[in-house]
Amino acid sequence: MRVATLARRAVVVATAMVASLAGAVALTPLPPELRQPVTAGSIVVEDREGHVLREIRADDGTRARWVPLAEVMPYTIRALLAAEDGRFYGHPGVDPLALLRAAALDLWRRRVVSGGSTLTMQLARILRPHPRTLRGKAAEMLLALRIERSLTKDEILEQYLNRASFGPNLRGIAATGEAYFDKAPRSFSVAESALLAGLPRGPSLYEVTRHPDRARHRRDRVLDSMAARGWVDPDVEVRARSEPIDVQTRTAAFGAPHFVLGLVSGALGRLQPNLGAALATARPVARIVSTLDAELQRSAEAQVAATVDRLRGQSVSAASAIVVDNATGDVLAYVGSPDIFDVQHGGANDGVRAERQPGSTLKPFLYELAMEDLGFNPATRLPDVELHVPVEGGADYTPHDYDGRYRGPVRLREALGGSLNVPAVWTVARLGVAPLLERLHDLGFASLTHDAAYYGPALALGDGEVTLFELARAYATLARGGIDRPLRVASRVEGADRSGTMTLDVDPGRRVMPRLFADLVTDILADHGARAGSFGGDSVLDFPFDVAAKTGTSKGYRDNWAVGFTRAVTVAVWAGNFDGRPMTNVSGISGAGPLFHAVMDAAMLGRSREPLTVAWTRSRPASGLAGVEVPATNDVERVEVCALSGDLAGPACPHRIAEWRPAASVDGAPVCAMHERIPIDRRNGLRAGPGCAAGAVTDVVFERFPPELLAWASATGRPMAPGDWSPECPGPLSSDDDSGRAGGPDGPPRIDFPLAGSRFAIDPDRPRDAQRLDVHIVAPLRAREATLVVDGEPVARVPAPFEASWRLEAGEHELVAEVDGAKSAAVRVTVREWRSRASHQLSLFLFVP
Repeated sequence: MRVATLARRAVVVATAMVASLAGAVALTPLPPELRQPVTAGSIVVEDREGHVLREIRADDGTRARWVPLAEVMPYTIRALLAAEDGRFYGHPGVDPLALLRAAALDLWRRRVVSGGSTLTMQLARILRPHPRTLRGKAAEMLLALRIERSLTKDEILEQYLNRASFGPNLRGIAATGEAYFDKAPRSFSVAESALLAGLPRGPSLYEVTRHPDRARHRRDRVLDSMAARGWVDPDVEVRARSEPIDVQTRTAAFGAPHFVLGLVSGALGRLQPNLGAALATARPVARIVSTLDAELQRSAEAQVAATVDRLRGQSVSAASAIVVDNATGDVLAYVGSPDIFDVQHGGANDGVRAERQPGSTLKPFLYELAMEDLGFNPATRLPDVELHVPVEGGADYTPHDYDGRYRGPVRLREALGGSLNVPAVWTVARLGVAPLLERLHDLGFASLTHDAAYYGPALALGDGEVTLFELARAYATLARGGIDRPLRVASRVEGADRSGTMTLDVDPGRRVMPRLFADLVTDILADHGARAGSFGGDSVLDFPFDVAAKTGTSKGYRDNWAVGFTRAVTVAVWAGNFDGRPMTNVSGISGAGPLFHAVMDAAMLGRSREPLTVAWTRSRPASGLAGVEVPATNDVERVEVCALSGDLAGPACPHRIAEWRPAASVDGAPVCAMHERIPIDRRNGLRAGPGCAAGAVTDVVFERFPPELLAWASATGRPMAPGDWSPECPGPLSSDDDSGRAGGPDGPPRIDFPLAGSRFAIDPDRPRDAQRLDVHIVAPLRAREATLVVDGEPVARVPAPFEASWRLEAGEHELVAEVDGAKSAAVRVTVREWRSRASHQLSLFLFVP
């Protein structure tokens, strides 16, 4: 009876204890991270061939890679259980036998030798660390029981394999295997499995690279345990025990740092439309397969560093480069700065995505749009003369070319090839700033966030901040004949659990400009002769294969650019300083140009060197032009044009060139009217009238100029027809048409420029003595000297061709020309100090190509 009572009380007590334990377990919250399918680990970024560029560590500073249990070999799991918890599948999370054995051993040794923790208890301690006290141990056991109640054994194993520390800064068996053996878990050998399984017991104690003997001894003990349980065949155990520990010792990859950070941070995801969605879908991200070519990347990095070393004496401390595959839009190389760790020079800045003024590199898109909207072609005549364009605020914008010269009439091919500023501003004044800005937006220049009035006509010269990334995309559009395609920086994104893996296809692209005009601009950019006048006969833009290229330099020599393409790749480079300091006498040709050449050479290694205008297959010689061929396509036609006027060559044109023109624009095109053949009296060089003897007359070709070019022609001494008749054989008393000839009719002088009512601004960024107004005086034919009078005071006396210069002074002024006592009508002008937004535009008077 007494025994039965004691038994019942024991059962009650046991039941109460079990119930209490069950209640405590139920009240123990399950760590929320266990409800997530995977945990964020480190992110591996690879190049296009699978070579690791860099591994970005997890938030806790470890290398970590989640691996599903299904991808772990069975003998690896058995090795782990042999090392940590042989009865894992037979206990509910706490192993009483293991606890008793541990307690007895601790009492025997009189110190803590073993804690008797199961694998589940270790997982609980990883998730919720606690002090090594009885209270802490009890909490650990409760949490282990709670985990076992909520997760399956296989789920617990997967959590442990991915969360346990296997070495200093190594979390999870997958990351550890990759760090030590460069292998995935499904490729581990039995010996490697045993080695890794023994590491969680003491990640630092058994660190393979520092304590290989300890690690080997621990491995062998795990093999002994496996053999004792019959989990490994004897012959396999023998081979595993004799297998040397072959640990890789390579340094962790650190390639393309700016690019990798841009990928992982999501900054580049905003530039590749489908990448941002992929990064969000695959979260947590484990692997990104980029589009970079690791070998080309290393070459570009070396060239960028070498360029800065070469130019450091000219105040250059930074450079950047990007290479794009034209067919796909894939970014093949991406160098943000010479050294990301160079704090002194802002090396952490990413020059590929930094917004800077692009100088002349936007001109190709201006002229392409003018071909579309204004009917321009490569031979279109453009004025390179003094130009005044009204801008917002009431002032005039006066552009200048890089050398301060005016060239008069230039063909579009010369203007773009030579990077002339005045023709570009004249063109945008006719085209409109708003259409140009809209086209630039279509090409991907998202950095231009202001309206057309903000930028003004100086937008044609680069007055607006853009990125190297955007320039590369836009030039690749030209290379594809007008098809825009967002650049692709990644081709695949993998989530940690593999379920979020997304392949990022090449964007199909969209046409933003007709192929005809894109190809015409490409032909100009690839024309050595077109740029020779500005860049010389031996230029860094010349290659033994077809390359279309453009350089640019922003105001004050703060930014150098060089951008160009072959049929295969587009290369864009920048040089300067991240803090905006000006460089010293560095132009696009001397600064960014050599870097462009070196990177382009590297990018074209092993690639087909096809002609750029491949659609223009030459098939038959052009009529009258020896050695000149025309394309088989009906879109363009090779014609003879006058080198001066750009119109179809006429009978009096002394210099003719072959030029591509849209075939539709050839029929009915004007014939050159800027050359005329005039009879001249040999004896005095004047016009020969009908009465001149045949032997005294010779026909001479002279040039004729429209009114907007007359002042330039007179100032530069162009060969224009004389206005007077020979006294030996006079013609009519007067000529009905004096336009385009030297001198003017008899009568009072006049001021041909500036026009009455003109407004001028003094640029605060330029020296005052350098800001002068050129005044063109038209005087009678026999005049020898003219005087410019400003506000009643003579300021200049000049001989023919009567070009006077006056230093600008703020205020209202009256200009009068005096010749032999005769006075011109007064011309009133206004000069003001200018410090508004227009001043910023006006200060862009000089852009070096």
